[in-house]
Amino acid sequence: MNANIIAQGILKAVGMIVGVFLLCLGIYKLQNVIIYVILASVLALIGRPIIQFLKKKLKFKNTWATITSIGLIMCFFIGLMSLFIPMLITQGKNLASIDFQALNDNILLFLDNILLSLGFTKLESNITNIPELLNMQDVSSVVNGFIEIISNLGMGLFSVFFIAFFFMKDGTAISNSFLSLADPKRLPKIKKTLEEIKNLLSRYFVGLFLQLTVIFVLLTIVLLIFGVGDAVIIAFLCALLNLIPYLGPIIGAVVISVLTISNFMDADVQSVILPKTIYVLIGFLITQLIDNVFSQPIIFSNSVKSNPLEIFLITLISGTLFGIVGMVVAIPAYTVLKVILKAVFPNNKFVQMLTSKI
Repeated sequence: MNANIIAQGILKAVGMIVGVFLLCLGIYKLQNVIIYVILASVLALIGRPIIQFLKKKLKFKNTWATITSIGLIMCFFIGLMSLFIPMLITQGKNLASIDFQALNDNILLFLDNILLSLGFTKLESNITNIPELLNMQDVSSVVNGFIEIISNLGMGLFSVFFIAFFFMKDGTAISNSFLSLADPKRLPKIKKTLEEIKNLLSRYFVGLFLQLTVIFVLLTIVLLIFGVGDAVIIAFLCALLNLIPYLGPIIGAVVISVLTISNFMDADVQSVILPKTIYVLIGFLITQLIDNVFSQPIIFSNSVKSNPLEIFLITLISGTLFGIVGMVVAIPAYTVLKVILKAVFPNNKFVQMLTSKI
């Protein structure tokens, strides 16, 4: 092996490292755009059956079928928001009327009684009070942050729907344009890969829908049993939070506890509020246990075909780079990447190990 071959090998390695670094940097800088495109692609997949129905059965033109499909999806989201807004207003009024000092005293008295019944001494008097925990030092910064979140959310929704419209309207033309750039000899393999990606994603989204439905039904039953108001809406919100891997159930537990407490603010803390909150939280934990033992293994093993360690690491990395939305899209994006790697590098040992279940 002469010096030229060694030098060429070093240059190729350096070039690959620089290329990977630039690719990762570009993805990081354009993360919002990438997330918008991914969400728009999901909406386009959802709207595709509607468009086909309108075109075949009702003889709509392609543009009008796309506009109608987008309109129906937007009406669905507006309908969901209209369900949540009254609940948020009601719960906001309930929370605003809470006497946190009295609630703190009642909770400490309740805990003291439990400890005394178990033979322990009372709690130390220097325990932090709830009003101190809930004290906001800079209200203006909180309000400004909330306004910024609403503004970014509005811009994001507009971008997603705008991109989704053109994906629905010109999706076939766009895909054909990319396919025309490929080598005709590799075209059958590329189409097979795209079909495999479509099938895996379809199975994943169907499985995810079933998972959220199971969580929604179980939580609705739990909340109705214990007489919590707005049970259906609260259960739906907590089910949606499960879209966020690992972190979602923790947020859901806090949300369902707070909303349960706010539903019974006029009742006695020791005899009503705390017992009902504890029972609802136990029901929530049992629901999550059922989801973790039965629902998730079926979805991630049969649909995504990845082991739990892979999913955890990919979710962790994606969440670190792209935040909450990155955690939501991590699993389907990783599934697509594995299918592409299997098609492009079928003889690579690492890729074979990574895609052995596909």
